[in-house]
Amino acid sequence: MEFIDYYKLLELDKSASQADIKKAYRKLARKYHPDLNPNNKEAQARFQQINEAHEVLSDPEKRKKYDQYGKDWEHADQYEEARRQQQTAGGAGYGGGFGGFEGYGDARQRGQSYSGNFDEDTFSDFFEQMFGSSARAHGSRRERHFKGQDYNAELELNLSDVYTSQKQTLTINGKNIRLTIPAGVENGQTIKIKGHGGPGVQGGPRGDLYITFKIINNTTFKREKENLYSTVNISLYTAMLGGEITVDTFSGKVKLKVKPETQSGTRVKLKGKGFPKYKKENQYGDLYITYNVEMPTNLSAKEKELFRELQKLRS
Repeated sequence: MEFIDYYKLLELDKSASQADIKKAYRKLARKYHPDLNPNNKEAQARFQQINEAHEVLSDPEKRKKYDQYGKDWEHADQYEEARRQQQTAGGAGYGGGFGGFEGYGDARQRGQSYSGNFDEDTFSDFFEQMFGSSARAHGSRRERHFKGQDYNAELELNLSDVYTSQKQTLTINGKNIRLTIPAGVENGQTIKIKGHGGPGVQGGPRGDLYITFKIINNTTFKREKENLYSTVNISLYTAMLGGEITVDTFSGKVKLKVKPETQSGTRVKLKGKGFPKYKKENQYGDLYITYNVEMPTNLSAKEKELFRELQKLRS
């Protein structure tokens, strides 16, 4: 079959960077993807070739071999080994080192010694003689199976929605997909649903579905992974004398004892009252509460007098 130039196929030149290769592949893969070109065998064949070109050129080692050996790049290791053995045998052509290569045919008639300076025709002849005519159809010309296109979706949920695990039904390309969203999913987190992407090519596996979560905080709590943070106002008198207050947690209200002489800005920890740990059953983070001491306002004359007396006692 005719040699396919991977660079030309991706509309690139040999100086293309890995970023250029990736960008070109994505652009062309979208253009020729079977889902966008139903019943178009030409587009399907082009899509297969584009995947093949990307597979080789995106791998630095494979790309190096392809740049050096062209369509026979997959046999580069065998060629290098043959050349090393030739050099070990004295560099007198393949008659010295490989008994099966005496009288090499056209190449020897052309006076070529196979010292490593191969033109395109000679190089292809070398592989055909060394590995058989089936090797000529191997590699870029063999039929390959390619994984289908991966799909990406965004799912927006409230913070209160992901405090417990829940089931959701998503519609992707007209198909309903039911999935369980584990409690504790974070904003920006992406999960993979295997096998729910686009159909494979030439019998290859389906692609995957990647779901990225956008979590909207619809609560008064600040969240950092599995820990929660909250600020609670307490009166000056409770701060000075101590007492019991009721505070909100994510799972409901709890009573909390305040120690006498508590300073504004004091932080206390409520162990296990935070957010669920992702995919860890019945494990929770902690809730950290910071006290904000509120100063009394609109003091009566009697209150002011009592504060002055207190001031004198403290001076």
